[in-house]
Amino acid sequence: MKLLYLASEVAPFSKTGGLADVAGALPGALARAGCQVIVATPLYRSVDRARHGLERKPETLSVPLAGRTLEAHVHEARLPGRVAVFFIERDGFFGRDGLYDERGEPFADNAERFAFFSRASLELCRFLDSPPDVVHANDWQTALAPYYLGQALADDPLFASTRSVFTVHNLAYQGLCPGSAAAALGLDEAQLGFDRLEFYGQLSLIKAGLLDADHLTTVSPRYASEIQTPEYGEGLDGLLRERAGALTGILNGVDYGVWNPVRDPHLAAPYGPADRSGKTRCRDDLVAGLALKAEPATPIAGMISRLTEQKGIDLVVEAIDGLLDLGLCLAILGTGAPSLEGQLTELAARHPGRLGLRLAHDESLARRVLAGADLLLMPSRYEPCGLNQLHAMKYGTIPVVRATGGLHDTVRDLDADPEQGNGFKFEAYEPSALLDAVSRALACRREPEAWNALVERAMRADFSWDASAARYVELYRNLVSARPLESA
Repeated sequence: MKLLYLASEVAPFSKTGGLADVAGALPGALARAGCQVIVATPLYRSVDRARHGLERKPETLSVPLAGRTLEAHVHEARLPGRVAVFFIERDGFFGRDGLYDERGEPFADNAERFAFFSRASLELCRFLDSPPDVVHANDWQTALAPYYLGQALADDPLFASTRSVFTVHNLAYQGLCPGSAAAALGLDEAQLGFDRLEFYGQLSLIKAGLLDADHLTTVSPRYASEIQTPEYGEGLDGLLRERAGALTGILNGVDYGVWNPVRDPHLAAPYGPADRSGKTRCRDDLVAGLALKAEPATPIAGMISRLTEQKGIDLVVEAIDGLLDLGLCLAILGTGAPSLEGQLTELAARHPGRLGLRLAHDESLARRVLAGADLLLMPSRYEPCGLNQLHAMKYGTIPVVRATGGLHDTVRDLDADPEQGNGFKFEAYEPSALLDAVSRALACRREPEAWNALVERAMRADFSWDASAARYVELYRNLVSARPLESA
């Protein structure tokens, strides 16, 4: 089974969010499951070519796009597990400081940039030993790849047996652009109707993936169901209901070779489920780093998040007095909406030592929060999968989450399931519901035997990629053999 995996960001080479973590880990798990995997991604200016050992290939790609032929160079590196990663280089599109924006302002030509990347990745197949059995595209940046396969390349014998999969990581990001951009993307007039890519007067690139891919996936079973409803469907729920038979939710996993407190180089001390003594030193390190006034018995709740309403930051702002009245300290790390950053800054000034705030993207501090906190708050309005709750469990930090998307699928409420519980959940998007869940978590923490059992169970939970990779391999094989895959 030969797979071409397309992603606009791949850790450790480039990263703005969870897509990079998935694209950096899933291909290796697929290779272990027997797939021959090739990853394609843009070569951004920020990619450290020397550090990652990029090698320029002799081939030059000729990429047809909108009546033009544009050239691209190709570089190669390797992910762990020896998975080949091919980088598409065209400085006019990718030689910029940001991946998608500059100082928060999206690049005006993003649609054309990623249309080019999608088509260039398919042209890359002409230099491979054999064409891919499956092209697996991810999010709006690569959503045009299934369209090009089904339209511009429909009669190309190279791709006669190639099938396509499109994964939605977050439906809210649709790749909207003006209708006037259609010509630059190589789209004909037939694509401008509402039954195709038009979306309230604009073009929605994600619709190309939703309409044209042979199979659709999302990153958790619950989210696959939620996006078929008006509440979570972002105006595309009708289309998704029409394609429900070709839609599957497959839970994201965790690369425990990277996310593991036993060997995490960012931590003040290593620890594991059999010996958690190092977690105390990690707690002390976090307290000092954020200038928290926390006694040894004071619980610490962490948040590592984009500061947006999707992530429930507005709920935390509303509940802040109640949370602090419960006797805990808060450690919040992230960047996002200026209004929410401003509100949190004011709250941190009002509660020095009780609310530690760092407005930054800081991978090292994120891991120190995971290791040093007792609880991790994820009160998301919606959450396609979420990875931080899975990371937190491995680090012995108990997640308190809203029961939505992948948070619902991965966290079992201790009070509802005393034998298998690994965290705490709440349903209503209300401050009182969040406070109740945190109160229940703190009540458990005051019972050392119950708390230790909960923490050990969370740390030993297995959300590794192998089970999810097996589901993807099943999907690919069923597509190639033209057998239907049972939806979530």
